Amino acid sequence: MLSTLRSSLQRGATTSLSTTAVRAFTTGVTNDPVVIVSGVRLPFATTSTIYEDQLAVDLQRHAINGLLTQTALDKNEVDYVIAGNVIQEVRTSNIAREAAINAGLPQSIGAHTVAQACISANAAICAGAEKILTGHAQVVIAGGTETFSDVPIRLKRPVRQKLVTMAKAMKKGGMLGAFRHMTKGLRMKDLGIETPAIANFTTGEVMGVSSDRLSAKFGVSRDDQDDFTLRSHHLAAKAHEDGFYKNDVIPYKGSTEENGIKGSSTKETVGKLKPAFIKPHGTHTAANSSFLTDGAAATLLMSESKAKALGYKPLAYLRDWSFKACDPFEELLLGPTYCSQQLMEKNNMDLESDIGVFEIHEAFAGQILSNLNAMGSQKFADDRFGGKKVGTVDVDKMNTKGGSLSIGHPFGATGSRLVTTASKRLQQEGQRFALVAACADGGAGHACILERYDND
Repeated sequence: MLSTLRSSLQRGATTSLSTTAVRAFTTGVTNDPVVIVSGVRLPFATTSTIYEDQLAVDLQRHAINGLLTQTALDKNEVDYVIAGNVIQEVRTSNIAREAAINAGLPQSIGAHTVAQACISANAAICAGAEKILTGHAQVVIAGGTETFSDVPIRLKRPVRQKLVTMAKAMKKGGMLGAFRHMTKGLRMKDLGIETPAIANFTTGEVMGVSSDRLSAKFGVSRDDQDDFTLRSHHLAAKAHEDGFYKNDVIPYKGSTEENGIKGSSTKETVGKLKPAFIKPHGTHTAANSSFLTDGAAATLLMSESKAKALGYKPLAYLRDWSFKACDPFEELLLGPTYCSQQLMEKNNMDLESDIGVFEIHEAFAGQILSNLNAMGSQKFADDRFGGKKVGTVDVDKMNTKGGSLSIGHPFGATGSRLVTTASKRLQQEGQRFALVAACADGGAGHACILERYDND
């Protein structure tokens, strides 16, 4: 009997193996490129102004609806939604899913949320691209959202621990037992609140301090930073005046104003501000540092074949991307340099001759100028990249429509803004390739290459 059973099992195993060997799985890298079809954002606004009564999920919902309206996309065509979000509300931990449902997208559509500090939307976009390239989706909405107007504020940990176990104490000793439980062992310093940390968990250092030190290392002066800040505000104001952002910024309560842009700023007004991080001799101030911002953005990605089938005229191809990290103690915000170097080398490209459009995140004026100096430094190249410089960035091709210093920086949304702006500039300026790059807390960084889409 045992021999008969053994023989039967062996025959079954042989049949199973042979079936597996001939089965054709559909997952794999496709030859259908990823294209950027469109992108929108809510007006980026200084914290506790126009969005003070909105949750981050509300902002993302508005952005998704704005994108659907602008592109006239049938909601049933969407395959997946991905959103970046950094300071998360517990009730909407998967904010992409909640925003998608509340935007009226079919409930069958999957969604997930990513958190990668200031490059969260970049991570969302590239994750969406990977879904398209592996055949898991053809239409993806990717973006991000952030609000500082309603951040989660907690009681200190000793009190939280007491509250978690209070029900058990009350069950044993009633109200008196609960009172004794709550007061036993607590000290005055325990009776406070905790706001979201602005210091890096590992280094314990505030990002502005890290950027200030980085600027000193790369010889970026206070004067350089103030000049660059003014440039950002003046270019952003002009871009709005010229109508560049007319279709990008969707109205909120009838307005598309981005209230952080100070087009009338002067060297005198900016120069009066005192150091904000390293006192009294630091170079970073409230003006040449990006401000706390509320906002949301959404980018529409498709496979090229799907975009054609639906009759869209894409803006750009998303050709390649890099996510790397560097020493958070000494080079916290130098990620754009490392990621740009990897992309240039991997794709055999020359930063100076091949890239016609640059959109680089402006966390601090000192941070972006330090990255430009690092990219063009032979010494840095000798120390880090075997002697080959990343290249000198033509500033006249960089952030010509303003940047995060003026427009604002909602952590989870900025990457989407960068990609949309770069894609539009490729079309308007007739350049072939764009480089998008951004730094992030923890020493993380991102860069991606876009190629202009030639519509007939």
